[in-house]
Amino acid sequence: MRRTSVRLLAAVAAVVAVGGAGLLRLLESRGVYLPAVAWVEDVAMLALAGVIFWMGWAVRAYQKGDRPDLDPMRAARTFVLAKAGALTGALLAGRYVASVLVVLGQLQIEARRDQAVAAGIAAACAVVLCVVGLVVEKFCQLPPSDDADGGDAEEHADPLPS
Repeated sequence: MRRTSVRLLAAVAAVVAVGGAGLLRLLESRGVYLPAVAWVEDVAMLALAGVIFWMGWAVRAYQKGDRPDLDPMRAARTFVLAKAGALTGALLAGRYVASVLVVLGQLQIEARRDQAVAAGIAAACAVVLCVVGLVVEKFCQLPPSDDADGGDAEEHADPLPS
């Protein structure tokens, strides 16, 4: 499995932000207003980022030789969780930036300013989750092989006799 590209994450966040802002404006034009972002969302994102980082640190310790044993399935699951965290962080960052974009012209109203601040903090927490996911993906990357061509010639030979 390949590591997640930063370009993909930025594109996901941008598409969600623009599409979400349009949808939120449409909803508000019909009288539907979303509540402000709750602080528990921020805590949940940061806690998830902490768990992902902790799991990735164990894989990194194994790669450096500081930890003698690590189940390969745990390392693979850590990589998948890190990838999911990065993508989730990008999606959530786009969602919260969309909320900020919708209220940007109404910051003189205290309630809208509070919504923008709460959504901005949540967007920052989502970016933290995204970055932690990318860092842990890097922790889980296997080191390059010692051979220049990636292994013995016998390993790459055709297994079927001619």
